[in-house]
Amino acid sequence: MIKKLITTTFAVTLLFTCLFAQEKETTTEKPALSISPILEKDGSYSPSEQALALATSDYTDYENIAYDKYKGDKTKILVIFTEHKNMIMQNGKMFSTGNHPVEALLPMLHLRNAGFDFEIATPTGRPVAFEMWAMPKKDENVMGIYKAYKAQFEKPISLQEFVDNSLNTLPDYGAVFIPGGHGAMIGIPQNQNVGKVLKSTHENSIFTITLCHGPGALLATALDGGDFLYKGYKMTVFPDAVDKQTPSFGYLPGEMPWRLGEELTNLGAVITNTEMDASCIRDRELITGASPLAGNALGKLAATTLLKELK
Repeated sequence: MIKKLITTTFAVTLLFTCLFAQEKETTTEKPALSISPILEKDGSYSPSEQALALATSDYTDYENIAYDKYKGDKTKILVIFTEHKNMIMQNGKMFSTGNHPVEALLPMLHLRNAGFDFEIATPTGRPVAFEMWAMPKKDENVMGIYKAYKAQFEKPISLQEFVDNSLNTLPDYGAVFIPGGHGAMIGIPQNQNVGKVLKSTHENSIFTITLCHGPGALLATALDGGDFLYKGYKMTVFPDAVDKQTPSFGYLPGEMPWRLGEELTNLGAVITNTEMDASCIRDRELITGASPLAGNALGKLAATTLLKELK
């Protein structure tokens, strides 16, 4: 899938290797890939040509597994997406973001194959924001599930209305899934209703599945001085060290407004990964993955866990 994504360990090395390769290509009259973020019509910036070449692919590593489908009553999974497209960086520039399609759709593919269905929600019911520049458009499985739920992505339920009217039904759900992407850091960690949903999942031992920047949602449990419910929990999260490096080759148009790993660690979370890799971990009812590279592995872990644990 995102097989060309860099890891923390050799991000800088790879950057200079790519720049050297571009210089070589220039001597043979091949155009070099730009490291300047790409300006969009709304004034935001998507990743540079070089960043897109490194960090995106037309295909994924999705494994189409034939699970023994779940036959219980908890077939529904609440998926909380962001509705915000633009992240304001420290320099004032806007990063064109949203939820990463691979981080959302690969886990959904595995969970659907395992017999589960989805209720799509955003904080106010506005359309889901995807990082469309990261969509693997030649991957038939990914595009298939994207099209299958496109109507729900465009008209999701309002999380506000869900909390007001249906929060007491959450124990009837199999899990809550919060996909990643930098957009998951906008309007989700700061949302009181996200905090209420996660408090319910925590109290009722309902599985919570999230990856990459999605674990930022866990911070919502500590809003207004509340207890951080995931203190002492082990989790995998997108490394702050990589986010610090990516502006150097135009993936981000500036420095991040805040550091996800730092915030989680300060509240007592135990982050087990140091690299942007495919690592996943389950700690009690929390199932997490480290990055877009973990989309397939997280989907498998979530599917097999729910099939084993749910009645």
